[in-house]
Amino acid sequence: MDSVDLLVLCSSQPDLLRNIGTRLASRFRLLESYSLAEASQMVQLHRPALALLDLRHANAQRFNRAWALGQNVETTKLIVLTAPGELTEDRIPVELQGRVALVECKLPGENGSAILKCAESLLTGFTSVHAKEANGVRNDQIEQPSIAEKCRTRTPALQQILKRLEVAARHDVTILLIGETGSGKTHLARMIHESSSRRDEPLLTVACGALPGELIESELFGHVKGAFTSAHADKEGKFLAAGRGTILLDEIDVLTPEQQVKLLRVIEDGLFEPVGSNATNKVAARIIAASNVELQPLVNSGRFRADLYYRLNTLSFVIPPLRSRLPDIEPLARHFVNLHAASHSITINKIDDAFIAALVRYPWPGNVREMENAIRSAVIYSQQGILTADTLPPNVLAGHVDETNAGGSSEESEIAALASQLPSESLGNRMELTEKQMIEQALLNNRFSRTKTAEQLGISRVTLYNKMKKYGMMQMSK
Repeated sequence: MDSVDLLVLCSSQPDLLRNIGTRLASRFRLLESYSLAEASQMVQLHRPALALLDLRHANAQRFNRAWALGQNVETTKLIVLTAPGELTEDRIPVELQGRVALVECKLPGENGSAILKCAESLLTGFTSVHAKEANGVRNDQIEQPSIAEKCRTRTPALQQILKRLEVAARHDVTILLIGETGSGKTHLARMIHESSSRRDEPLLTVACGALPGELIESELFGHVKGAFTSAHADKEGKFLAAGRGTILLDEIDVLTPEQQVKLLRVIEDGLFEPVGSNATNKVAARIIAASNVELQPLVNSGRFRADLYYRLNTLSFVIPPLRSRLPDIEPLARHFVNLHAASHSITINKIDDAFIAALVRYPWPGNVREMENAIRSAVIYSQQGILTADTLPPNVLAGHVDETNAGGSSEESEIAALASQLPSESLGNRMELTEKQMIEQALLNNRFSRTKTAEQLGISRVTLYNKMKKYGMMQMSK
């Protein structure tokens, strides 16, 4: 699929826009709309390859407006979300036959894989008109893009990793992803899931680092009523909730030795007991583990079990940081410019060479996620449709390294310079800064490590996680 394919996504439900948009963002440039009227204007103006319209529980008038949208722009094909049993193929106008795919879903984000397959089918010329065809009958006719094609990296080392990852994705084995915060581990986990035979099942994530140690087991394995003080009812854990899907264990390095023993049993035997129960359950889900740090040093220091490490390390992949992927910076930057310009309805006509040069020189301790945030900010502050270097955040501009400076790597010099300007006190001792500002600065100071940031601020990891969620800062860390 061409990287320039544009898709208009229309729904009055923010949850659907967010959940489905997340699934589609790696494959399309998205324009999001809350109304059919606005979506129609976008289609008329931009002539996208596809328009995805949420018509669940819609009345006849809305359906007629949707059909008119498709008829007015013959080059745009439609994916229509409906409630189960709500719309049949015979209600699609004859002139739109072959240009419309119907996908039944009840909840935001449901049937995401069917939507992707329908998109592939429509764009490659097949005339699938119902999700049932995308889910089985026509699967052999739809060629799925590889993980490498979705990532479109120009870095040879990463290309080789993605080729190996593609092979691993097709086999039912546990996979370990290691990489710095923001390097794309969660994104790759989703690609692994979507390239596997489990793609139509759930993908669930457990952020181990965001949970108090005593609650991680309950989150993973569930608990029975009365298992502990706040266990007022039985709770199903993520391993059961994932069914035959995939479960991503993020920041696996924070697990206690006791929790590591239980996880090892799950990986080796597929068995576990809910907290407070003697009933043994069988795990059907696939496990993808992720860590911000190399696990071997933790094994050497006794903080991580050697047997679990060797079990996980059978198929492990180290994701290179962005600073070692210089050929990818410009295409990634242009992708994010297009994405956020469309999202904020801003027209960008030119990107100055100095803007790209600044991105290439900066060491990106927060990796791809930090770069996306910087570019989103630059797009918002752009003037007259031009992206200049001075629209970038100050810390990115401060990353310009003098070529004659031989005092260490550019990354080390920049981090040291920034760290000298940032606070080391706890939150309570710096009232002149807002809480959000302090957290942002501390994250930068600690290379976006939540553990080190929490220590610097004098708060727990859970408190930091909750505050980041409160201030809409989750995109700043993994």
